[in-house]
Amino acid sequence: MHMQIQQALEDTCTSIGHDSRARSDTQTSVIVEDEHLVDLDVLYARLNTTPDNGLTETQASDLYEMNGPNAITPLHQRSDIVKFLRHLVGGFSLLLLAASALSFVAYGIQYAGGTEDNVVDNLFLGLILLALVLVTGGFTYYQEAKSEKIVKSFIKLAPKRARVLREGELYEVLVEELVVGDIVDVTSGDIVPADIRIIRNNGLKVDNSSLTGESEPQPRSDKSADLHPLESKNMAFFSTYAVEGNCRGVVVRTGDCTKMGAIARVTGMTSGEKSPLAIEIDHFITFITLFAVIFGVMFFIMAVVKGHKTLEAFIYLIGIITANVPEGLLPTLTVCLTLTAQRMKSRNCLLHKLEAVETLGSTSVICTDKTGTLTENKMSVAHLWYNMQMHDAIRADNGDISMAAQRSASKGWEALTRVMCLCSRAVFEENQDHIAVRDRKCNGDASEFMRSLSTPTINISCPFMSRQYTRSGHILVIKGAPEKIIDQCSTFINVNEEEVQIDDGFIASFTETHTRLANQGERVFGFAHKFLDPDEFPEGCEFDRIDRLLNNLCFVGVVSLMDPPRAAVPAAVASCRRAGIKVIMVTGDHPNTAKAIGRAVGIISPGVRTTDEIAPLDGEPQAIVVHGTDLARMKDYDIDAILQNHSEIIFARTLPEQKLRIVEGCQRVGWVVAVTGDGVNDAPALRKANIGIAMGITGTEVAKQVADMILLDDNFASIVSAIEEGRLLFDNLKKTISYALTANIPELTPFLFFILAGIPLPIGSIAIVLICIGSDIVPAISLAYETAESRLMERKPRNSVTDRLASHALIFQAYGQSGMIESAAGFLTYFVVMGESGFMPSTLLGLSVAWNDPTANVQDSFGQDWTYENRKNLEYTCYTAFFVSIVVSQWVNLIICKTRRNSFFEQTRQINYYTVFALMIATGLAVLLAYCSEIGTYLAFREIRLEWWFVPISFAIFLFVYDELRKHLVRMFTNTTLAAEAPKLHSNGPKCQELGWSCIPLALETYDNWGKEAHDTFSRLESYLAIHQTSPKSPVVIEIDGRLNRALVRSIVRAILARELLPS
Repeated sequence: MHMQIQQALEDTCTSIGHDSRARSDTQTSVIVEDEHLVDLDVLYARLNTTPDNGLTETQASDLYEMNGPNAITPLHQRSDIVKFLRHLVGGFSLLLLAASALSFVAYGIQYAGGTEDNVVDNLFLGLILLALVLVTGGFTYYQEAKSEKIVKSFIKLAPKRARVLREGELYEVLVEELVVGDIVDVTSGDIVPADIRIIRNNGLKVDNSSLTGESEPQPRSDKSADLHPLESKNMAFFSTYAVEGNCRGVVVRTGDCTKMGAIARVTGMTSGEKSPLAIEIDHFITFITLFAVIFGVMFFIMAVVKGHKTLEAFIYLIGIITANVPEGLLPTLTVCLTLTAQRMKSRNCLLHKLEAVETLGSTSVICTDKTGTLTENKMSVAHLWYNMQMHDAIRADNGDISMAAQRSASKGWEALTRVMCLCSRAVFEENQDHIAVRDRKCNGDASEFMRSLSTPTINISCPFMSRQYTRSGHILVIKGAPEKIIDQCSTFINVNEEEVQIDDGFIASFTETHTRLANQGERVFGFAHKFLDPDEFPEGCEFDRIDRLLNNLCFVGVVSLMDPPRAAVPAAVASCRRAGIKVIMVTGDHPNTAKAIGRAVGIISPGVRTTDEIAPLDGEPQAIVVHGTDLARMKDYDIDAILQNHSEIIFARTLPEQKLRIVEGCQRVGWVVAVTGDGVNDAPALRKANIGIAMGITGTEVAKQVADMILLDDNFASIVSAIEEGRLLFDNLKKTISYALTANIPELTPFLFFILAGIPLPIGSIAIVLICIGSDIVPAISLAYETAESRLMERKPRNSVTDRLASHALIFQAYGQSGMIESAAGFLTYFVVMGESGFMPSTLLGLSVAWNDPTANVQDSFGQDWTYENRKNLEYTCYTAFFVSIVVSQWVNLIICKTRRNSFFEQTRQINYYTVFALMIATGLAVLLAYCSEIGTYLAFREIRLEWWFVPISFAIFLFVYDELRKHLVRMFTNTTLAAEAPKLHSNGPKCQELGWSCIPLALETYDNWGKEAHDTFSRLESYLAIHQTSPKSPVVIEIDGRLNRALVRSIVRAILARELLPS
């Protein structure tokens, strides 16, 4: 494979301006790759472009028409016909097709042998099974196409763009619209939009790992060239990304003719892996298929041993296979995904793969950024500190900062504003002069706030560092975290406008100011400058190592910004708490700023003290704020201990690469991690997390590409909405499986009693198939439209290892409980019909062989003779009655499957009209088959008495009452075997709040390090209760984790009573 890739890279299309729609065709002539070697003037002439103006719009349009879009052609794209055929032979469809084929074989054998018995039945059975496959396959294909269309519309909401120079104007276009000869700008965080020759470089480094496997970022240059294009530093390649710096380049290759396009053709790298949900579905299909085949073969053997004809046993095999297939599952899955896609779109969440939303539903911890995610990302200046004096920012109506008194003749003000402007890349979008400053749209980082203090446009090499040449020489300016900037300074501008040496008095004033602003939740920046020696650094000199100049700077001031929390975030964080999801803030801001925002949004609870606020002997604090420098010194087990022993965590002053260590730590302790990110350095953490979430507004293209989900509004509340959608998707799929599997038992047990007890067959294969069509598929699909249960977001996160889609508990509930009750209803109806016709249950035992013998007459319990024809009419009447009993029972089964934990009466507040429609379809089909003689004659159905409809109703009522009682016990005794399948609530807190009570959840982690001494336990509990400030006038519920040692629980209760820690 390595040799193939190398060959592909060497054989990349080299002609410029050829038709990219024929890129995969064999080239009849090859032009030597020399774009990286020739002089730029020669290259410009060859491409008919200029570095100052770029292409004209006419040129770009013509080249686009000739070469096609700048995109790699997807490999292995299946046509619609192939996709449809895959649905016809995939999943359970293959099993049904096999059953259909066997039916046709049985029909052929009987027809060829001249046997008239059941010939038409088997023909109709085969046709119905074939029609069932076509209908379910077509419906699944339609829904999948609908989902794909929605996903494609998602992509259009967050298109990839590139900055291109055309006709002298720099603006953004879609990456697909780039053509050979375009002049493009690439900056840190961008994905290189095409293969480009660098014509102007400013410290650019690119990550070529996806192309060459090199793990270290590679520096680029506008001069260095190597004979091999991949080794040439003046080239940057399509789909690699810029880690640092920026550059301008000319496009020399696009789409399939890029180096990455060559690799894609050889390796098929565009194909994806199966999602966890797809693997889960495959696992379930495999289980059901094996069960159906093994069970069917066993029955076939037993039927032959019992004396049945081989052909008869063969037909019974078909019935058993058909009875085991939950035909409604796959259509329901596609409907669920389609509905999820529509809802996610309305909630500003873009998923690269819809199946990833199911993993979101299992999320147990969210590692979130602060700026722009928890806050509004609308920075405004709150305070300025320069000349060792604090100044409040006063804004005019148009948003400009008004400081006329400070501006005039103030050396400190001039120095501060100069540094702020030079260190900012933020620019207002065009044609906004008539809009107030605060309302204008701005391109750039949220912290680059001072563009309204207009300065001449400059070329900036780095967002936090810049240089400018003045009459007195170069000036180096820098911004960043105040404590970092101050370490690189030796002087400051004092109150007398003089530059003096930093002393203890200045350090004390600086520290007090910094701490006070950070404690107010403001984001604080420090600014410094340095005038360089004009003799050592003349005009036009190259700066390749600016970092060595970062010493002996002059500190010019501090600016604080206020970024208010988003209004919806506190409620979203509270929802996460109720759902058992831990929210961890990971930010580069000062710890005090992070803590203030954390308290404002609820990451740190009211009244809860952090490690720096609680004395060592006052008990173990719940909350902790970890500084990035401390995190750098920690071992992995230290990080694990923090994550496990503290319920409220903030990581502050962290580096992007440290976010990866935090994510790995969360995964080591067994959590499913969702992590947010927006920068290039966030990419490893986004890729490592179970769900990577990129910011749609502030996120770089690199972050968006590696993430599983993109937040189009950068809002934390949207993450919680997505988690709810993931839980709802999994919930509805489990409801569908429970509903479908329940009907398998009343469809299988008739064959079991037929073979083992020798009774006439209670229900035929055609009736079973019709149950699948009328009473399985449509009702199962209707469950996809169920809304979330009232306390869905109060459940514990799902354990993806133990809580499978088709868990043992669910199978036992469907097969061993509900299915058995439905079977009892069917057999009661069967015995009633037989009894009223003269056949008592004792007479039916062992009667099956004689019953199916066309030459024999059979006597009933009263001695009456029954001919074969009369017996068959009675048998078909039993088919109909058994069919009706299953339909009636499935009415109730559909109703009880609407909830997994709540009472049905809680879910009736929102009517699912699709469920009502499904009940009407199932009932209508039963009436049609029972009372339309023309149809019944061909499908082995006969008319039944009206009173026989009421026989199974008693069992249906019992099933409803039993399930309501089961769910009630589940809600009362959550840790019993009975509640194994029901989702567990994380906390009783919301219910207690409704009653006006206090609720203190004490989880297992709370006690992990408490020791065995009762006194230590009691004192810590006392501190815990004091922190929560429980009211003496209202009851208090202490929720104790069931995994705790019982002796410890008894000790806690005795301590509460003996020490009167709580009101009686």
